[in-house]
Amino acid sequence: MTALIVIIAIIAIILIYFISVYNSFVKLRNQAEESSAGIDVHLKQRYDLIPNLVETVKGYAKHENETLEAVIKARNSAINATTMEAKDAANNALSGTLKSLFALSESYPELKANTNFLDLQKQLTEIEKGLLNARKYYNAIAKRLNEKVEMFPSNIVASMTGFKKLPYAEVEEAAKARVEVKF
Repeated sequence: MTALIVIIAIIAIILIYFISVYNSFVKLRNQAEESSAGIDVHLKQRYDLIPNLVETVKGYAKHENETLEAVIKARNSAINATTMEAKDAANNALSGTLKSLFALSESYPELKANTNFLDLQKQLTEIEKGLLNARKYYNAIAKRLNEKVEMFPSNIVASMTGFKKLPYAEVEEAAKARVEVKF
């Protein structure tokens, strides 16, 4: 009788642990999805701002079609990306083309003084700050979930229920590099 009670107690403890760990995985997955959606909101704002920026630059930098086309092409690629890895790669490429676009303003003083251009540049800076914070939040959630997926004994629950590591939102080295514009 005592052995039966001990066995039932052990099974109950294991079941409660399993449920608790599973629920924490669900909570982290939902937070990751929420934070990923937050990143998407900032990216949409960024994508919506780019055509206005390109149109403003186009009026001043008529001979810079290659740069403007590269920005639009990178924007379209970023919009069509579906996975976190694809979004990161496409948005890193877009960041590089935007740097080239802003570097053009150095060669066109009228553009650099244009209030519309300056306002768009300020808006983009604010969006980039929000995007950075959204990525930091996502990465913090991904780190917590990834640790639980890998650490014993929660890794047993993760493998039994199909929870996997999440990719981090990363910035590629190419996107960090300075842009040189030569005329």
